[in-house]
Amino acid sequence: MGRAIRDRFRYDGYRVLDTMDTTLLLVDDEEGIRTVLGIALADLGYLVRAAADGRQGLRIFHELRPPIVITDIKMPVMDGIELLQRIKHESPDTEVIVLTGHGDMDLAIRCLKLEATDFVTKPINDDALEIALKRANDRIRMRRQLRDYTEDLEKLVEEKSAQLIAAERRAAVGQTLEGLTSALQNITGDLDGGIACFNDLPCMVSIHSPDLKIIAANQRFIDKMGPPANRASADLYIGETPCPAEATFSSGQGQRISTTLTYPDGSESPVVVHTAPIRNAAGRVELVVEIAADVAEIRRLQDALRSAQQRYQQLFNEAPCYITVQDRDLRIIEANRRFREDFSSTSGAHCYQVYQQRDSACPQCPVAETFADGLPHHCEKEASGPQDAIRRMLVQTAPLQDSSGTITHVIEMSTDVTQIRRLQEQLASLGLMVGSVSHAIKGLLTGLDGGMYLVDRGFAKDDQAQIKEGWDTVRVVMSRIRNMVNDILFYAKEKDLKWQRIDVGTFIRDVADQIRPKIERHGIALIATAVDDLKETEIDPGMLQAILANLLDNAVEACTTDPDGRKRHVITLEAHVDPDHLFFTVGDNGVGMDSDTLDKIFTPYFISRKKEGSGLGLFIASRILEKNRGSISAVSSPGNGALFTIRLPRSISTPPAGVHPFNNESSF
Repeated sequence: MGRAIRDRFRYDGYRVLDTMDTTLLLVDDEEGIRTVLGIALADLGYLVRAAADGRQGLRIFHELRPPIVITDIKMPVMDGIELLQRIKHESPDTEVIVLTGHGDMDLAIRCLKLEATDFVTKPINDDALEIALKRANDRIRMRRQLRDYTEDLEKLVEEKSAQLIAAERRAAVGQTLEGLTSALQNITGDLDGGIACFNDLPCMVSIHSPDLKIIAANQRFIDKMGPPANRASADLYIGETPCPAEATFSSGQGQRISTTLTYPDGSESPVVVHTAPIRNAAGRVELVVEIAADVAEIRRLQDALRSAQQRYQQLFNEAPCYITVQDRDLRIIEANRRFREDFSSTSGAHCYQVYQQRDSACPQCPVAETFADGLPHHCEKEASGPQDAIRRMLVQTAPLQDSSGTITHVIEMSTDVTQIRRLQEQLASLGLMVGSVSHAIKGLLTGLDGGMYLVDRGFAKDDQAQIKEGWDTVRVVMSRIRNMVNDILFYAKEKDLKWQRIDVGTFIRDVADQIRPKIERHGIALIATAVDDLKETEIDPGMLQAILANLLDNAVEACTTDPDGRKRHVITLEAHVDPDHLFFTVGDNGVGMDSDTLDKIFTPYFISRKKEGSGLGLFIASRILEKNRGSISAVSSPGNGALFTIRLPRSISTPPAGVHPFNNESSF
């Protein structure tokens, strides 16, 4: 078994070791299963720890915290269901696969309801184990990707916020200089002490004398321009007449000028220059302080910020999930493009109004929980999507904090996992069907063994009557096997329904003519009618004829098994319409059904009276009609017959090329 699974994983290009934690816990009370399955899992690359019962398995789980646990259901000390519940309570992200026998299907379904990843029946099948392991690893990988998306967004927001703050601080230099003017006026006699307070400013500060010489400068000025050394004020700038310091001495007012600065190496740079007069006790301008801020760096940072914002916005909008930023009132402040397109929401709407059409916040809201404790949260919940379609959402949240660490907003990332959940349901349904088929085939084989035994005994005793009895049994069982195989193939085959415009009255008569000889052979009357105004309509005659034939066969059996021999049995086949739908009904006055039987007739492999059927006929009819916007229903009571009603759309629009008019999916 291990080699077959390993080869299948290699064929699919799947590598457990590439992306996942390889530790796996195996819990089973049968030592042989632990040994064989442990070898197979080790061949796949897993580091397997085994336990003989649930209590030992829980102790190992607390020690290792493996991402995947495989456990048997029925075990001493602590069974698999209790182990599953305790693991899911402590670690909801752990994937648990349960092992069960063929007779434990109810327990397996209960485990799925308790959020088990999958179940595998004993003896363990390679393909089933492969599907379960892939499914567990896919779910782990999906959670990891969502977590990485959230962490990347948090990091990007933090980095760009820091850059934005730095750029804003640089751009604010010009606005704050006016406020410094009054403080600078106190700097008169102590030039060294006064200029020292500007050494930490990210700009060049210089002090100019009335003869337009630079007499002091901060360290940044010295690093950029060299020591002042009574350098002329006008030498700093290109083509400025008068220079900013001269203009301040002349007017007595501070200046704000955009100009070009010349560095000692001959290079040039645009700057914004602010000047402020420093007056003596007589009020005369004695000195001028000049502050020059290099705007080239600010522009570069602004360009980098705009580029980063664009990249962030693109990442935000193109993320393959729904992303919103919400405030403490759960109002949506920002949303990515996919969210806006699918939910048609406007900024300022409450999250619960958009997702749930509620008037108040949802219980256990992950956004509210993140605001409360400052931690990321995740959950799975339902949401109303476009056209009120119900979607299953995997939701993760993360806090957004300001520079002081206060949570101002929460980012919520929601991934639509509806299709994944539907696939899980289909796989569970498939598992149920496989179990039912196995049980039905086992019963048929038992009947076949009985018939063969009678034939063998008849030949041994040369008893022709016993040989005939045994052969009749074999023939009946073979007929049932043939019917079952045909029904399974019909159910599993992808159907390309052929919609045709036909006359319903003619169609009803054709169906009645085909079944009439069988019905009248039993002395049963058949009445087939269609309303007068029902002319041509669009249906698939092959599909509908097969369903009606099955219903008519059931009606014949209901009449022939009726213990009331005095009743004159009648079967009806009718067609009628309403403005939107086309109806076909099959009725009989036979034995009827009780409420328990009526509840089960559309489930797979339910057989009430038929001895040769597969139990799939009504189930198949129901599924085919559901997938084509139709339905089938029944009313009945014991002794009063039954009435089956088929409903289909009265007309269909011409579909695009290659698309089924109602549904382009297969019947399963």
